[in-house]
Amino acid sequence: MPDRLTPRSDERTLRAAYRHCRRAVRRRDPVQYALTQLTPPALRPAWWAMWAAFSAADDIADDPGTDRAERAARLRDWTTRLDRDLAGGRSDDPVRHALVDTVRRWDLDPSTLHRSFATLAEDIGGREFATWTQWSSRVRRSNHSWAVEGLHLLTRAGVHIPLWLNRTESYRRYLDGIYLTDTLADLADDLSRGELLLPADVLASFPGAEDGLRAGRYTPAVRDLVSHLTGRARHWLHQPELLGGLPPGPAVVFDAATRLFMARLDAVDAAGGRLLHWRADPSRVTRWRLLAPARAQTALAWRLLSCPVDHRTPPLPAESQDSVVVESGTVTSPPPHPSGARPPSLAPGDLPRHVAVIMDGNGRWATQRGLPRSDGHREGSTAVREAFHGALELGLPYLTLYSFSTENWKRSTDEISGLFALFREELRTHSFTQYGVRVRWAGSPEGLPEDLVDELLRVQHETRRQTRLALTLCLNYGGRAELTRAARALAHRAATGQIDPARIHEADLAAQLSLPDLPDVDLLWRTGGEHRVSNFLPWHAAYAELHFTDALWPDTDRRDLWQAVTAYTRRRRRYGSAPRVPERPRPDAPAAV
Repeated sequence: MPDRLTPRSDERTLRAAYRHCRRAVRRRDPVQYALTQLTPPALRPAWWAMWAAFSAADDIADDPGTDRAERAARLRDWTTRLDRDLAGGRSDDPVRHALVDTVRRWDLDPSTLHRSFATLAEDIGGREFATWTQWSSRVRRSNHSWAVEGLHLLTRAGVHIPLWLNRTESYRRYLDGIYLTDTLADLADDLSRGELLLPADVLASFPGAEDGLRAGRYTPAVRDLVSHLTGRARHWLHQPELLGGLPPGPAVVFDAATRLFMARLDAVDAAGGRLLHWRADPSRVTRWRLLAPARAQTALAWRLLSCPVDHRTPPLPAESQDSVVVESGTVTSPPPHPSGARPPSLAPGDLPRHVAVIMDGNGRWATQRGLPRSDGHREGSTAVREAFHGALELGLPYLTLYSFSTENWKRSTDEISGLFALFREELRTHSFTQYGVRVRWAGSPEGLPEDLVDELLRVQHETRRQTRLALTLCLNYGGRAELTRAARALAHRAATGQIDPARIHEADLAAQLSLPDLPDVDLLWRTGGEHRVSNFLPWHAAYAELHFTDALWPDTDRRDLWQAVTAYTRRRRRYGSAPRVPERPRPDAPAAV
């Protein structure tokens, strides 16, 4: 916790806000509070603030005393106030005040945290899961962002936790085990609100269990169901191989967390019929027995750790969105074109703001040369670098590349696997921050390898504060699918009373798109000789100028981008208005001097 903040009154207010969050965690979830006590002391207030903020939003979403429309409105108001508080740097609400200080002090990404709030808003309409897959997807959407920011916190404190790609599914299952344990321990609270947050398929496997749970009766079917679920949770939690490679401090915390959640499952099993009426938690004695050795070990580990961020230093003012922020403090210019060519001299006002490119022709380029299609894709990756180098030299603010469409799944398995391997390699080896490039991903994770999704999210997070060029990668993207998802989300908001269907405007639909702040496309360029837009950005490209060229994508470089932009500057954009017709002089009008 900070020792000093500008005025003394502000310091007292901030300390009080953090104390409020600490009491909330300790009162509401003693297990989570016990785990925060194992983390570096400098980070504990941040954990309390994040937990308390999510809990406060969750309480609004689950309030049984209000209807759905009112809960949705209150949650929307709470998150709107949080946005205003983040912009202003403080809040009158103690939980939001602590969270604002945490976000600014530790350089967290508010948009990541907002994803959890968005999931809570969706849950107001009801939470039902047909399968374990659906259940797992929901809890991950709700909690993934907090896990990401938690890792970011540890990194800023000098605690580097290696994450192994071949263990991705094990990490996910371990987190599922934690969430399932929480669901069982909180069963009484959920049932009191009329909710049963378990998949329908597992309930169907124990006939009569669902009726017993909803009636508050601990029947033999309920007992067998609970026993089955605690066994599943233990199986997911018992993964000792995840300890391998962890530094001493995190290894102790991980082991203690596992033991503590196993103890929580013991409490669930021992509760019997009380499980339907009281929260199941291990006793204080059990918690002390498990955590006392861990606290001693972590205290030594954190004393040996030097924290690179002075947690007593007041947070820096928020940077302007127009500033360029890179890790080194300077922006590197892209390498010049081998020919020495320089970008055309164009007035900034004539440049398109957003250029989108359909990169067509990799496979044909390879086939014409008797090479495997994978060679064409690898050669095309060089053209990708040329494109965003050329965009940087020209000063374009937005560049969007169609990397893999939902229709591309029709290709051979070998070609798709090779493409994904190439994407991973490019994302891992290229330093986008070096050039001040912010990378963003538009598309669906469905069907993509989990390690590729993780890599996309990692690069997106690491480059989130770069502002020189926004490079959007449309990977596993389909325009109609995006519009369908947006319409579905809008229909959900209307059905839950969050929006009046009669007052829906274009901006409401645009707000549900993958990247709602992505500006309209000014210039859409397609290579390869085809003259169609292929389900690419139908919403954003509604008024785009179209530019088609015959060259196959691997044969292009930044000069082709410059030519496309130059051609764009010669066009007259009217957006549906009629061209101005100069007035004809009247016959009796005096001649101009």
